[in-house]
Amino acid sequence: MSGTSISLRVNGAAHTAEAEDRTLLSDFLRHGLGLTGTHVACEQGVCGACTVLVDGEPVRSCLMLARQADGCRVETVEGLAEDGRPAPLQQAMTDEHGLQCGFCTPGVLMGLTYADRAGLSADQAVTEVLRGHLCRCTGYAGIRAAIERHWQGEGATA
Repeated sequence: MSGTSISLRVNGAAHTAEAEDRTLLSDFLRHGLGLTGTHVACEQGVCGACTVLVDGEPVRSCLMLARQADGCRVETVEGLAEDGRPAPLQQAMTDEHGLQCGFCTPGVLMGLTYADRAGLSADQAVTEVLRGHLCRCTGYAGIRAAIERHWQGEGATA
């Protein structure tokens, strides 16, 4: 394959790989680096399943070219676990049954990670994050409960 050499840090590890100029970041992560936690659904940036953090900001990886991430720091759901244990947000989602099929969960978790780091309140996290993520299984009640649990001090970093 001819393309562009892309160098970036993903979940703290340096990676360099070739990608065609039209390769999306989501495809680069999934197929180029084998990080399949980033899910692709609508491919229009609407559902939020592909959300990752690029230099600390949430982005829809299905709308970003891989070459645009050259030199950037990318965080995916695979990087949230701490010493092999689920991160507090992941544990809250499990404890509060905030996932069922789990397809939207990686994107939701990355959006919530950003909200937590940015110091958003639980109400802001619900409003700002959940309005950009589609979940067809949970009805959002468990996700909202997980947000409340986390932001009430059971793991929040803000």
